[in-house]
Amino acid sequence: MEAWIWIPITFLAAFMQAARTAGQKHLTKDFTAVGASYVRFLWSLPFALFYLYFLMRNGGHDLPDAGWRFFVFATLAGLSQIAATILLVFLFSLRNFAIGSTYARTEALLTAIVGALVFHEALAGAGWLAVALGAMGVVIINLARTGTGAGVAGDTLLRRLFQPAAGVGLLAGLGFAGASLFLRQASLSLGLDDWLYAAALTLAMVLVIQTAIMSAYILLRARDQLAAMWPNWKGCLFVGITSVIGSAGWFTAITIERAAYVKALGQVELLFTLALSVLFFKERSTPKELAGMALVAGSIIVLLLFG
Repeated sequence: MEAWIWIPITFLAAFMQAARTAGQKHLTKDFTAVGASYVRFLWSLPFALFYLYFLMRNGGHDLPDAGWRFFVFATLAGLSQIAATILLVFLFSLRNFAIGSTYARTEALLTAIVGALVFHEALAGAGWLAVALGAMGVVIINLARTGTGAGVAGDTLLRRLFQPAAGVGLLAGLGFAGASLFLRQASLSLGLDDWLYAAALTLAMVLVIQTAIMSAYILLRARDQLAAMWPNWKGCLFVGITSVIGSAGWFTAITIERAAYVKALGQVELLFTLALSVLFFKERSTPKELAGMALVAGSIIVLLLFG
């Protein structure tokens, strides 16, 4: 069962992440990038703790004797995800919804690279081909959005390729990639046979760490963000629920399968994101942008099937 169960779990996680990201963009009307990111963690925590309690009670589990590796990797995963989430929300002020999310989706390619270099989860030759195709897709999207075409001087082309939006998107992708790899190490370090419980325990610990860190910052530097939650409680609740379902899905799938493959399949979120951007934000993508997205999606298919 474990050989395939991570696939539908990943589809669910991708859909919920696209919905949560759309909800966060809606919240940016009344929240800063940090505030909208804080909503994700704070409003997810109660649901994550209830989910863990439910599994413990119905599965007869006790809290395991977690070693230092679990806490170190859980902390690194939490910090990486905080940074990546803030960058992603900030990205919406620089690019439109679909394209901004596409930049951040380089996390699948970065997960493969960092996983191979740091955690020795090497890819086959086709996997590296997928990395190259994905990079080409991101470049095409950027060229389309900046209006760069034939006849543009080389120095101007380079400036547009490395504009701030591209750098922010890539940093967000790197943050999400690091979070995925770290949380897999944290979950596996528990040495539990029940992958569902191991993922839930890791999720709860990471959210506790994230909420504590973000709460300290909000109380010291941005208390107005707390006041903005009550008028927007429905949006906050939506973000919290979709976030915890999506995170539980990612954590579970990554506990079962290597992070690079989970994130590769998770690029189906691009299709969900594009659909949401058209239906709810009335944004339109050009043929070049769609071609770039197709390359990114194609690179993920190659990575999943042949990597």
